[in-house]
Amino acid sequence: MEKHYNFSEFEKKAQKLWEEHQIYKQELKEPIYSIDTPPPTVSGSLHIGHIFSYTQADIIARYKRMSGFNVLYPMGFDDNGLATERYVEKKLGIQSQSLSREEFIATCLTEIKPAEEDFEQLFKAIGLSIDWTKKYSTINQSSRKISQLSFIKLFEKGLAYRKAEPAIYCTMCKTTISQADLEDAEKKSCFNDILFEIPSQDRTITISTTRPELLSSVVAILYHPNDVRYKDLKDAKAIVPIYGHEVPILPDADVDPEKGTGIVMVSTFGDKQDIIWAKKYNFEYKQAIGRDGLMTALTGPLQGVYANDGRKKIIALLKEQNLLTGQKDTQHTVNVHERCKRDVEYLIFPQWFLQILPHKDKFVSLANEINWYPQFMKSRYVNWVENLTWDWCLSRQRFYGIPFPIWYCKDCNEILLADVKDLPVDPQTQRYPRPCTKCGSTKIEPETDVMDTWNTSSLTPYICSELVNKSLGTDDNEQDVFESNKLIPMSMRPQAHDIIRTWAFYTIVKSYFHSGTIPWKDIVISGHVLSTEKEKISKSKGNNPLEPKNLLEKHPADAIRYWTATGTLGYDTAFSEAQISIGNRLLTKLWNAFKFTNEYLCQGFEETHNPEIRSLTNRWILVTLKQQFVDYKKSFDNYEYAHALDKIDRFFWHNFCDNYLELIKDQLFNQANYKPEDVYETLWTLKKVGLVILQMYAPFIPYITESLYQIVYNPENNTKDKSSIHITQFEETLPDISIEKYLADANIMNKILDIISQIRKFKSESKLSLKTDIEELKLYTTDIELEQTLRAESNLIKGIARAKNLEFVESSASRIYQENELWYIDLVA
Repeated sequence: MEKHYNFSEFEKKAQKLWEEHQIYKQELKEPIYSIDTPPPTVSGSLHIGHIFSYTQADIIARYKRMSGFNVLYPMGFDDNGLATERYVEKKLGIQSQSLSREEFIATCLTEIKPAEEDFEQLFKAIGLSIDWTKKYSTINQSSRKISQLSFIKLFEKGLAYRKAEPAIYCTMCKTTISQADLEDAEKKSCFNDILFEIPSQDRTITISTTRPELLSSVVAILYHPNDVRYKDLKDAKAIVPIYGHEVPILPDADVDPEKGTGIVMVSTFGDKQDIIWAKKYNFEYKQAIGRDGLMTALTGPLQGVYANDGRKKIIALLKEQNLLTGQKDTQHTVNVHERCKRDVEYLIFPQWFLQILPHKDKFVSLANEINWYPQFMKSRYVNWVENLTWDWCLSRQRFYGIPFPIWYCKDCNEILLADVKDLPVDPQTQRYPRPCTKCGSTKIEPETDVMDTWNTSSLTPYICSELVNKSLGTDDNEQDVFESNKLIPMSMRPQAHDIIRTWAFYTIVKSYFHSGTIPWKDIVISGHVLSTEKEKISKSKGNNPLEPKNLLEKHPADAIRYWTATGTLGYDTAFSEAQISIGNRLLTKLWNAFKFTNEYLCQGFEETHNPEIRSLTNRWILVTLKQQFVDYKKSFDNYEYAHALDKIDRFFWHNFCDNYLELIKDQLFNQANYKPEDVYETLWTLKKVGLVILQMYAPFIPYITESLYQIVYNPENNTKDKSSIHITQFEETLPDISIEKYLADANIMNKILDIISQIRKFKSESKLSLKTDIEELKLYTTDIELEQTLRAESNLIKGIARAKNLEFVESSASRIYQENELWYIDLVA
């Protein structure tokens, strides 16, 4: 073995081996462990947060593979949607509207390919054990077909409907968005006190509003029915300032008497509460802001300017006419679009919706059928569902996306669906193949909106099922993944906590509507990586301290993976180069430990049989290993990979390196002084324990464990089923030794090691080298049985303690070092 571990050299060798032997392409037969991997958004480059979460999922995949499962571990790329549009526009310095729709779509499809290739190479570099033969994108032909088929089926079930309903609209991105795309933002604003005339009572009232630019769309004035200040206004009319139209004054219990002046104007629409009131009282819709973000003709002097400028302009007009009586600064919570952070508006025009509000109770109950890791994350999901107030708006006004498979008859307004056998289709470039099925008209026009990208991303379990069909050669154009799907529920969904309300929720919705079941058995929620400012690291935040490519050039991938494994499920983790340094030290320690053991395992040791384990030392290390593996497995089966890593860390550093290797060194160095069968037993144990150590570390640090496995355990690489440590099985490798049978021996050995620990501590406190020989070691204990056991292991104790003489005394010496009630130790160095 080389003196040092050259990570760049050995990582390349391992990658080559994995690809040549197709290590991660396993047969899809029972037991299958299927992973619904999050497809990263193709919108630039990956950051360390991606490495963090995807590596944690990979650690689980590797563990399951080595536990005997056939792991279905595909990878997708989310290249369908607004993020891709923005990426292409920014990269090329263009606007989507500057090209024809066909040209812009073609440009997007061209530009995402290099980004996908970069993502794939980076994921390979970090050591993800993806089956790259099962790869998909959310915009490819297969995904388009599945997404459009899903829509048709939901439409036929009466769950998808089209209606001119109020929708959340982003004037910056020029598209409708869903409730899940909103964020709350604290913003500075101003309450403007505006005078409204009440002609019938020859008086005025003052209304405080933060949105005076919407005066033209005011349709009513409301007050709380118990508010004595305004009770006499019931059924009166008010004149809207500047615009002069008359609106009713009505009592309504939803008005907050403590807010502003306690009386409010209802416009269509300033916020969600305006929509509630408009529906309740059937108010007329007056549109003050257009889909281009500009004030409409309805606003008169404000027409053609953006809302913020319109606000300034109307305030100036109010001041000129002495209608503005006061202004007060305030800070309030507003809804913004998660992607661009721009305030959203609420507009009415025909949209496609998916019915979810009537099924909220069912979506909550489905959460109880899924195992949530950590459990407390389920409450985030439940709170989100219980507080939903909108059906899912599926329509998006964009060029790039999956089209609705729909045309409309201009004569009878019939909705015309594409034939399933023709999917995927693009109605904007493909004519409806026949006259209207209702009236026979040929005047047919296409739907021009595309579907929300989550309409496709929510179908990843079905997309994965299609990948399986293709790999088994059962894919054909008639295949219906919604009717014959044996993959759902999948085994596990790994994802971050910020997309519980989108990806997790929408996938549960689709799985229930299509298959009547949950989409996966387990959902594993990771946290985010935080910068030094304690903010989530992301491309949009601009606070990425280290690019993954640069990080991988500086550090071994295993050291970075080690850091990711120390994160706790569901909690955000600060980026830590110190933790990466600990990973680096582990790699060095592993290399040195196996370099040492390999000298003896490769010098003529040939494993011929399983020996009877007679040595107390060997019994102890084997039983301790098996005990640690039981705890390791329990932690992993609960997705507590950080705890599992702690188990193997403790065993390797303390039990194996600090103690076992020290205990057997004399036997290794001076084999002629021992019986051949005893030396064989120790070498056999050393080899078995070393292999299990590598296996237990393998899910976390795959490169160095592969490298050491090939050097120490598979130098000829002549066994196809063992060509990689990552397809070896824990249960096949664990030594067949009974914990119960040898537990007492292991406990005795632990007592001996406790003595040695005290001796080491005494030497350190006395500022003596640990290699200092002890002239005389005296042991005293009141436990007769323990004394007999220790006497039987006198040579072992002397060897470890570096004691020339060992004496058991009948009373405690005057000079003692007491650690517990069992023994006293007299040291003469």
